[in-house]
Amino acid sequence: MSRKLVAYFSASGVTAKVAETLAEAIGADIYEIEPAVPYSKADLDWTNQKSRSSVEMSDPASRPAIAGKRDNMDDYDTIFIGFPIWWYVAPHIINTFLESYDMTGKTIIPFATSGGSGMGKTNESLTPSCKGAKLIEGKVFKSRTNLAEIAVWVDNLKF
Repeated sequence: MSRKLVAYFSASGVTAKVAETLAEAIGADIYEIEPAVPYSKADLDWTNQKSRSSVEMSDPASRPAIAGKRDNMDDYDTIFIGFPIWWYVAPHIINTFLESYDMTGKTIIPFATSGGSGMGKTNESLTPSCKGAKLIEGKVFKSRTNLAEIAVWVDNLKF
């Protein structure tokens, strides 16, 4: 079994494609972080302050429920965690996922998808959820990222 896991949340499928390419590039297992209540198109309307995603992201303590847990998290020492950038950080469901496990001694490497923004304050917002882990600075990928680009990024990581 691989000692690396690519765990990801994908609201529209873009992050899923990047996660699949990353898992292939590094020979990692893959796991989709699914919300207990799937997001509808209306839930994801960031222009509506009353939409579910807007309400969740306006509350730093929000921890949307996830549908299930990975039963063998202890098997992994490196976890690549993927998500779309929401409000310049990771969606709070990522905090839910990280806080659901003992991350002590693990290396956490975020990667994100975005149409135009960078990682923003992602690591700052994830740090409290990664107790005992080493959190590496992540990278934002475009939807059309290819295997070669991901391989170069992974080769240059220092962990």
